[in-house]
Parts: sequence; C-alpha cells; structure tokens
Amino acid sequence: MSGHSKWDTIKHKKALNDAKKGQAFSKLSVQITHAARQGGGDPNMNPNLRLYIDKARDASFPMDRIEKAIEKGVGGGDSGVVFEEASYEGFGPGGIQLIVDTISDNKNRTVSELRQVFDQIGGNIGSEGAVDWNFETKGYVVVKSGHMQKSEKFGGEDTFVADESEGVMMMLMDIPGILDIQEIDMDGVKGFEIYTEYNQLAQVRDSISKLGFVLKEAEIIKEPKIYKKLEGEELEKAQNAIERLEEYDDVQNVWTDLDY
Repeated sequence: MSGHSKWDTIKHKKALNDAKKGQAFSKLSVQITHAARQGGGDPNMNPNLRLYIDKARDASFPMDRIEKAIEKGVGGGDSGVVFEEASYEGFGPGGIQLIVDTISDNKNRTVSELRQVFDQIGGNIGSEGAVDWNFETKGYVVVKSGHMQKSEKFGGEDTFVADESEGVMMMLMDIPGILDIQEIDMDGVKGFEIYTEYNQLAQVRDSISKLGFVLKEAEIIKEPKIYKKLEGEELEKAQNAIERLEEYDDVQNVWTDLDY
C-alpha cells in the first residue's frame, strides 16, 4: 500500500486469516510441503521451510499437521503430488492491475477456476506482460531486533530477547545485497523492513539467519511503479475483488496497483 509500511498490510491479512483458520491452514500446509520438496525436510538446513514452520506456529497450526506436511514434501504419504508455481496477470474492477501468484498440483484446473473468479469480480485474466511492466520485483525481509534464547528446560519454549536496535541495524547494513532498511514497530517490539534485489533475497535471508536475529518474513514481492487511486464504491468493489482472489485455495499472493 502506497505510503504505508508493508508490514501493516501483512498484519491486516493475518487478522483476516485468523477469521478463516481452516483456509489459512490449508495454504500453509501447501507452502510447507512445497518448501520441503524443494529444499529437504530439515528446517535447520532449509531456511524457507523454517520460515513457513514459524508462520504455521504463529497461526496455531497443529504440530502433527506440520509434520505430515513435511513428510508429504520429502516423499512420505501421498508422494505422487507435485506442486507447481505459476503467476497470472489481469484486471479487476475500476481497471486495477493484478498479478496472482499460485501454487497448485493441477495448473489446468487452477487457471480455469481463476478465470471464473475473475469473471465473478468483474475483471479478466490478461496475457503475459499485460500488467507486469508496471511492477518491480524485489526481495522483502522482516526481522525482529533480537534473538531467541533457548529454554533451559527440556522441551520448553525458547524466549525472545530484544537487542539494541542501533547495533542490529549496523550489523544488517554490512550485509551485501540490501537496497534499503526501514525501522518499524512490531506490536511494541522494534524491527526492520529490508528490501533487496530479487536475486539476492536468499543470500540476505541466510546472512540474517546466521547472525541469529528473528526472521518473520522473507519473500519475493512485486511493487507497482505507478499506483491507481479509487474512491467510494469503486474502491470497495476493488478491495472486495482482491479479497475474493486471496480466498481461492491455490492463490498465495495477490499484487495490485491499487492505492488504499
């Protein structure tokens, strides 16, 4: 959202997902399985998997379902399922531009059902390059200004320990590949939004992880170069359309030029 911290947008989406936990769990399960299949089932050796496990725990995702999703990714359970990533471009109400990122075990079904969703929201799927020209792809990382301290009790939960933010920022600024760092408030805890070149995201994420700081987000984002402003009923229709797309099971992210 233009002029706002992206972290505010993420918190807003998490609040929406809390009201639809079943759907949120389904998407997290796919993300965990996909990450395990790509990088292995050991979260200590697979930063993407570790990140999704942390997200699942934050959402109170049951541990047995996390383990089943990992097992499925490394070849246990229904090992015949293969997930593929794909992005689709299109337009929504008021002419807003949309890029929809998906993970699916059946791309033909996904594109067919997405076309139906676009029709229902008063939009349409465009051809490749229809809106991509207006979006810049970057790496995006959110890190808490602190580290986790291991519990002295066997089986006990680790605790977060805040570190002095200026010192943390100085250490982060020494990491190659970072384009910009912004200090943010994370529910009373200091943190940082970090932007990277899209092809440097993994390197920056791993460097932060090695420093011991707490990663909350690490993903590729697509930010519009030019935003579109809508008001009143048009704005409401556009926001409802974005939410409708986000509700579709195979959709992982919806990127838009809407300024709201």
